[in-house]
Amino acid sequence: MKNWSIRAKITLWFAAILLVMVGISIFTVLFVSNQVIQKTIRDGLVNTVERNVDEIEYYADLEELQASADVNHFLSYAGGFLKIDDDFLDQVNEVYTALYQSSGGLLYGEDPVAGALAQLRFIDGQIQSVKINGLTYYVFDRELSRQGLEHLWLRGVVAETQGSRQMSDISHLSLIVLPSLFLLALAGGYILAGKMLRPVQKISDAAARIESGGDLKQRIQLGPGKDELHQLADRFNEMFSRLDKAFAAQRQFTSDASHELRTPAAVILAQCELSLEAERTPEEYADALRVIQRQGKRMSKLIGDMLDFARLEQQAESYTREPVDFSELVSDLCDDMALIGERGICLEHREISHVQVLGNRALLSRLLTNLISNAYRYGKENGHIWVELKAEGGEVVLTVADDGIGIPEAEQEKIFRRFYQVDSSRTNAGIGLGLSMAREIARFHGGTLTVQSGDGRTVFTLRLLSQ
Repeated sequence: MKNWSIRAKITLWFAAILLVMVGISIFTVLFVSNQVIQKTIRDGLVNTVERNVDEIEYYADLEELQASADVNHFLSYAGGFLKIDDDFLDQVNEVYTALYQSSGGLLYGEDPVAGALAQLRFIDGQIQSVKINGLTYYVFDRELSRQGLEHLWLRGVVAETQGSRQMSDISHLSLIVLPSLFLLALAGGYILAGKMLRPVQKISDAAARIESGGDLKQRIQLGPGKDELHQLADRFNEMFSRLDKAFAAQRQFTSDASHELRTPAAVILAQCELSLEAERTPEEYADALRVIQRQGKRMSKLIGDMLDFARLEQQAESYTREPVDFSELVSDLCDDMALIGERGICLEHREISHVQVLGNRALLSRLLTNLISNAYRYGKENGHIWVELKAEGGEVVLTVADDGIGIPEAEQEKIFRRFYQVDSSRTNAGIGLGLSMAREIARFHGGTLTVQSGDGRTVFTLRLLSQ
């Protein structure tokens, strides 16, 4: 059974449960039918006896008896005569009715069990059951109370087997109809199981195609629907999307790393080969070591930045979030970076107090550091940098502006790409990851980072939800 298909297992379990239900249904139908039939037999017995009570009359002399034209039977009793109409029969619908004396003597009618009921005492208006020769009989007695009929009883008798023909018909019908319904339901269940499991087969086929072809851009197409299997397919598609993005990021990381590390590695190797070609003076060796050190630091910074960027992209959950006093963070950072004073550039800042956001303090510090460093890098001699923090509605707005070289409109979105630099003449000033990292940090916090440049002024704007 372990090697059976899910469809076969579902059908088997369905068949087992259905078989139990059919068995219970057959038992219930037969049991209830038998109870109903037995009640019908008893009710028929009572109705027959009650009806026949009125069919017996007493007459004191023959003249009265002869005046009745419809007399069919008469008996001599207690100095008079008993009239029994022709409607009073010995047996009607297998119900036997007989007239007894209170002493147990049979006056008229038939005892179906050859006198075996003569010893059964009379109980007025109550059904008794008695078993004779393994067969149960229902007995119903009525005492006759009209004038002249004293000490007479009317007794009706019927066997419980009166309904055997009905029970036999019901049994045969049940044994035909219910098994037929079982087979129909089983076939329907097998078809329904196949239909319900068809999406699972599609999911399996799609996963197999992706595995064999290595194409994570393929998706599972089940059509419209919101049931559990469609939800499962959606989760698989989301997983494939994340895997595709992760592999794309890995490929991009490898490509970027190899591209960016090629130049400093080549410089280091060239400097080493040049230094080893011949004897050099101590000053020349010192210069070579400084070049190697500078390129090594560049490589180390590049690798660190790239790892941080990849971690932020793929493992953002590793960064915790907590309430951060953004006003204090901006103020402290601007005070520190204002001391740089590179190329005579003046850093000014203005912020409102007690502005809080929910985020990661280290990442927010890095975002602002990257923006200010970028402003320093591309600012003009004796220029300015303006940092402003304000609240607008439910948002916190941070702007970093400078009056540097500006950014052409066609380049304003490209600057957020990894390793992209507008001014190629300054490639040694940075590695082109600062703004990419800044925008990724903004996205991590559910915010946006945009840029506008023109009229001698470049403004980076960060928008975050306030706490």
